[in-house]
This record gives sequence, C-alpha cells and structure tokens, in this order.
Amino acid sequence: MQGFDVNRFVAERSPSWSRLEELLGRVEHGGLGALNLAAAREFGKLYRSVSSDLIRARTEELSASLIDYLNDVVARSYAVMHAGPRRADRRLLRFLTHGFPRLFRREWRAIALAAVVLFSGALVGAVAVAGDPDALGALIPEQHQAHTPGERVSGEEVDGGGAEADQAAAFSGFLFTHNIRVSFVVFALGVTFGVGTLALLFYNGVPLGALAMQYHGEQLGTFFWAWILPHGVPELTEVCVAGGAGLIIARGLWLPGRRRRRDALIAETRTAVALVLGGMPILVVAGLIEGTISQVHEPQIPYAAKLAFAAVVAVLLFGYLALGGRSELPADRE
Repeated sequence: MQGFDVNRFVAERSPSWSRLEELLGRVEHGGLGALNLAAAREFGKLYRSVSSDLIRARTEELSASLIDYLNDVVARSYAVMHAGPRRADRRLLRFLTHGFPRLFRREWRAIALAAVVLFSGALVGAVAVAGDPDALGALIPEQHQAHTPGERVSGEEVDGGGAEADQAAAFSGFLFTHNIRVSFVVFALGVTFGVGTLALLFYNGVPLGALAMQYHGEQLGTFFWAWILPHGVPELTEVCVAGGAGLIIARGLWLPGRRRRRDALIAETRTAVALVLGGMPILVVAGLIEGTISQVHEPQIPYAAKLAFAAVVAVLLFGYLALGGRSELPADRE
C-alpha cells in the first residue's frame, strides 16, 4: 500500500462517516422530512463524499470490515434517498387505514357536536314545514321549488332517472368539487371561534329537514330516502367531520390551556387539517354514488335495493371508522 496512509485516511474521513450515520438514523426513523433544509443538503453532500470513500477503499484494497461498513452506510443512504415516494405512499396508506379512523375516534366529541347541530337544523326545517307548508319557499333551494315532489317523482320514474355515462361522470365531478368546497368552508370557519362553523352546519341542515317533510307530506318518503341515503351517508358523515375539525380549531382559541393561544391554535389546526384531509376519500365515494346510483330510480333500480345499498355503505363506513387502526400493538392503541 505504498503511497497511501490507511490510518490517516480513516482518521480524516471517519468524522464524515459518523455524521452521515447520524443523519441516516434520523431519516430512517422519521423520513426525509425529519431533516431541515440545511441538514438535507448536508446529507446529500455526505452521501456523495462517503460513496467516493467506498470506491477509494476498494481501490486500495483496505480491510474487508471497513469496506463492508462503508458499503452498508452508502447502500442505506441510497435506499432512503431513492425510495422517498414509495415511503411517502406507504405513510399515506397507513394514515388512511389506521391514522384517520383513530383520529376520528379520538375527536369524536367535536364531530358528534357538529352532527347534533347539523341535524338540529334539519329538525327545525322539518317542524317549520309541518307547521306551515308555505315556509318551503324560504327553506328549500330554488331548484327544488320548480316542481312538487309528485311531479318530480312522476318524471323520474318515467325513464328511471338514468343519465348517460358522460353526464353522470360530469355530475360526479361537479358534486365532488362542491362537497370539498363546503367541507373546507365549514372547517375554515373554525377561526371565527366556531361561530361560523356552527351557523353553517345549522343552515345546511334546515333544507334537508324541510325537503324530507315535504316528501313525507305527499306520501313519497320512500322515494326521498332512496334518493338521499345512498350518497347522504358518506356525504353527511364527512360534513360532520369537517364541522368537527372547525370546532377543534375553535377549541384552540377558546381553551388554550397553559399554552399561548397562538401555539394552541397551531397545534389544533394541525389536528383539524389531518381530520379534513383524511376524510376526502369519503367525499370521493359520496360524489361517485350521488352522480350515479342516487340519480337512478324505479323501474331501473327498486327503491328497496337502493335502501339496502345505503345500509351496506353505512355498515362499511362506520365499521371502518370504528375498527380501523385497532390492529396496532397495545402500546400504540388509543
């Protein structure tokens, strides 16, 4: 090994190897996101430097143990640098299958309060129409005032209410974006100390109850629930989740505890954002159902079949929310 000082090489370069190992341990534990910008740049620079050291060690035929050590560090660094998207995909999948339902159960009180307010609005709408049918003009959307329930049902049942595939796809896309917008508004209004969130939840519940009472008043309740429930189960669930997220933000403002209000707001907002984003797939499902199955009526699909479908959706959805993530180790359980 004439001309090459092994001891000097190891002494000069080993601090870089140790530093790369230190950063690598943080990345393997928490992903690349565990490093700030400066540390991430240092990690990339050290990876290239230690890779060069590995090549030099092989060229100079240094000890097998040193070569194995450097090879292990370089290989692990390469794996985390080039498998980032896959790791991110796994983390996302794990959050949807485990993290979100666990978060839902942890924050059930805020979500339940949102549901109470939403359905209180529906109750008010139903009672108002039962007491004064003329109140419909002020309580239901304009598009539902053009025809009576009997006229709508007669028209829908002529052809089953079916739509062409491209029309159904377009309608599903519209509903999906609309539902996302409503969910985010309900969530964002949490910054009004929850007042806006509660008001919008109540406001959106009123027409639901008013319409239900209108259809029941004309003995068309079966049509109404077969039309609403298939998509309504996941859609209203996510609206309540978004409402709960808004109330979580409000909790940070009203009840910061020993934290500064700003710090409490930031912490609670992170929880609320995770809750809303985790529920987005539920809205996707609701939009697909609403643009297709919900718009098809007898004779194409019997009302009993649509109601049975809604029951299956409810069992699957609430089973996921109630049981998802319970396969964790005991130390990780709620």
